[in-house]
Amino acid sequence: MQYGYFDDEAKEYVVTRPDTPSSWSNYLGSTEYGAVITNNAGGYGFYKSGAQGRFMRLRFNSVPMDQPGRYFYLRDMQSGDYWSASWQPVGKPLDSYKSECRHGTAYTKITSEYSGIESETKYYVPLGQTFEYWRLKLTNKSSSPRKIRAFTYCEFTNQWNTTQDQVNLQYSIFIVKGQKTSPNMIQVISHENLYEQHKKNPAVTDYMSEWMALAGSPVTGFDTSRQSFIGTYGSYKEPAAVVEGCCYNSEAFGDNACGTLQTDIELAPGESKEILVMLGIGAAEEEGKKALAEFGTIERADLEFDKLVKNWHEKLGSFKAVTPDEDINHTVNVWGLYNCLITFAWSRAASLVYNGERDGLGYRDSVQDILGVSAAIPEQAEERLVRLLSGQFSNGGALPVIGKDFVPGKQKMIDAGEFRSDDCQWFFNAVPCFVAETGKLDFYNRIVPYADQGEATVYGHLKQALLFNLERMGADGLPCGLLADWNDCLKLGYHGESLFVAFQLRLGLTTYADISERLNKSEEAAWALSEREKLDANIQKKCWDGKWFVWAIAEDGTVYGTHSIDEGQIYFNTQVWSVLSGAATPEQQKLCLESVKEKLATPYGLMLCAPPFVHADREIMSSVVFLPGIKENAGIFNHTQGWGVIAEIMNGNGDRAYEYCKAALPAAYNDRAEVRQSEPYVIGQTTYSTYSKRPGNTRVSWLSGAATWNYYSITQYMLGIRPQYDGLLVDPCIKHDWDSFSVERRWRNMNISIEVKNPSRVCRGIESLEVDGKKLDSVLVPVDLLHDGSRIIAVMGKNALPVRNQRM
Repeated sequence: MQYGYFDDEAKEYVVTRPDTPSSWSNYLGSTEYGAVITNNAGGYGFYKSGAQGRFMRLRFNSVPMDQPGRYFYLRDMQSGDYWSASWQPVGKPLDSYKSECRHGTAYTKITSEYSGIESETKYYVPLGQTFEYWRLKLTNKSSSPRKIRAFTYCEFTNQWNTTQDQVNLQYSIFIVKGQKTSPNMIQVISHENLYEQHKKNPAVTDYMSEWMALAGSPVTGFDTSRQSFIGTYGSYKEPAAVVEGCCYNSEAFGDNACGTLQTDIELAPGESKEILVMLGIGAAEEEGKKALAEFGTIERADLEFDKLVKNWHEKLGSFKAVTPDEDINHTVNVWGLYNCLITFAWSRAASLVYNGERDGLGYRDSVQDILGVSAAIPEQAEERLVRLLSGQFSNGGALPVIGKDFVPGKQKMIDAGEFRSDDCQWFFNAVPCFVAETGKLDFYNRIVPYADQGEATVYGHLKQALLFNLERMGADGLPCGLLADWNDCLKLGYHGESLFVAFQLRLGLTTYADISERLNKSEEAAWALSEREKLDANIQKKCWDGKWFVWAIAEDGTVYGTHSIDEGQIYFNTQVWSVLSGAATPEQQKLCLESVKEKLATPYGLMLCAPPFVHADREIMSSVVFLPGIKENAGIFNHTQGWGVIAEIMNGNGDRAYEYCKAALPAAYNDRAEVRQSEPYVIGQTTYSTYSKRPGNTRVSWLSGAATWNYYSITQYMLGIRPQYDGLLVDPCIKHDWDSFSVERRWRNMNISIEVKNPSRVCRGIESLEVDGKKLDSVLVPVDLLHDGSRIIAVMGKNALPVRNQRM
């Protein structure tokens, strides 16, 4: 079933049916002032932290999952009928209520029509500000004059710390008060003494204060008490004030607060009127009045909206493609990159599922996030990379999470048992990607402090990452899994060995050798290749199982991921990373990828392992706690799907790579949204596999490493436009029946047009390539041949030009 469509020209997803299988969300604002909003105006807002700065309340895991939110209630003062400007929360019958939601880049617009009244609401946060706009435009579509009373509604938290707000009620319900501060503004404040302290001492940041203002129409009533507005036995569907037709002018004093301003709008037939609501943090008499004076007009709101859209659309302009597949176009041109940018900004902190308790940058996920955004926001990517590098300890390990109060050089070394074995190995993907994107080879020489003590060049940090694993090897000469090896559910014992990390380490050694040669450090390159040779021998000695590579070797010598056991016989990651790292022989690559196809491929994506665990020891394989076919227990973990696509492309299997890509691509489910249930425009963390009773259902949308690998695998491998240190590689691997595609790529401040033709209907191989009319004998276009406006034309064929070893 289809609930909406992609409007790529406007860079929007348009929800045409409001009764979506789950609440489909979007993000507003920034990491300073952020918000989650759904297609029915549900969601919440927060200042700097989803857990410590939540000023709008959401009850997680409720039904519906997105209430309360940012609502306009509308009441016909002649008939007494009422509805909401978004379908929910009132939920009028859909045969009489028409609605459309447009989720755009950091804004959401909802248009509805009921009882002859059309409403248009637009929600967004101006760039660099700590308030949000709610704009309401009403149009009388009927033939009679209408009198409409509009009520705003949001629910404030009593305490910005979510645990205090929702759990510690013997404290939190006694600290909130609300009042009307001027003819068109209300103030809600909690713990006012701390706000007063903040004004005297800016270091005190625990104050909690919000304001709401209305412009464009007189305020005729208000409520700041939730109980007054909703009623003791009312609901969001039937709030007492709306049912009765008038606010109570209540001022909260303890219990719970809300933000309600009432106004009356008279409309002649065909007439439209617009009002402007502003909601922000701070004191109404200070921050509120200042913001209202400067930003409180429709004209200024229009200007701020235009600036916001331009800012986001410029970021999305770093890569644009036209391919024969519309689902890929939607992903590449708008939602794939937008998803990467939102994930980069928020890490895993705030969504309809994440409530903000993980307040900071999860280390390994955040390192991988760099891959998806380096082209769009290179300056921010560099800043983030440096911060993450400074989260590495001098022994080469890393902090699991970099909090907002992190100070490099001042961190206490964590206990040995807290280190994860994969954390810093992700730098061998992210750092070369950033350097190739920007051309900043000298970035390797930049001095960056360690988390605990001392400092090193970025190049030195990379070597320390290698040494960390080389100095922690198990009995078979493979890296120890330590606390975790990316799969947090596998507990091998501290000295158990991870083949997945062994493949990462091999890639790291290869990459480090390449960087060393470029920096004229031949001895370092030789050292890395020597260590790689020893690692290769150890991998081949014990890790090949005949048709695939094993999973891991426990501390007691037990081998996991082998055909001789009943559960978890095959593990996806070691198969594809044997290819990505170059560790597998050509024959092994062929066999293990065939095993992936045979044992792990489903119509909805590639399973993490199979068969599922049912009887496994929970102390070792904690994924057994998940139901079969879900998450790490033979589920489809979407973070890994791009790895499968890349592995097949590295073997020239464009048709299979395309098959895998489409199986997990959100846009491919737009016309069968009831299967995936989650938003068809953004990635989800996990999809239920065919071992479950609900295959195809997807959960935990938006904030996932899957966003990066999905976008990266399509743009840099399938479409094959992959920056290198000294040029731009054009090496696509596509579905054989694509006859052509084109790309507009922004690279090193140059806008480059690339056209790829495929008259021979091959999956891979560039037969001829020319740049601005000049023919080349390589698929690598040297950077000195490119300029702003350059045009590359590549023709695919069976007599392909050579592809020399390039960075992954």
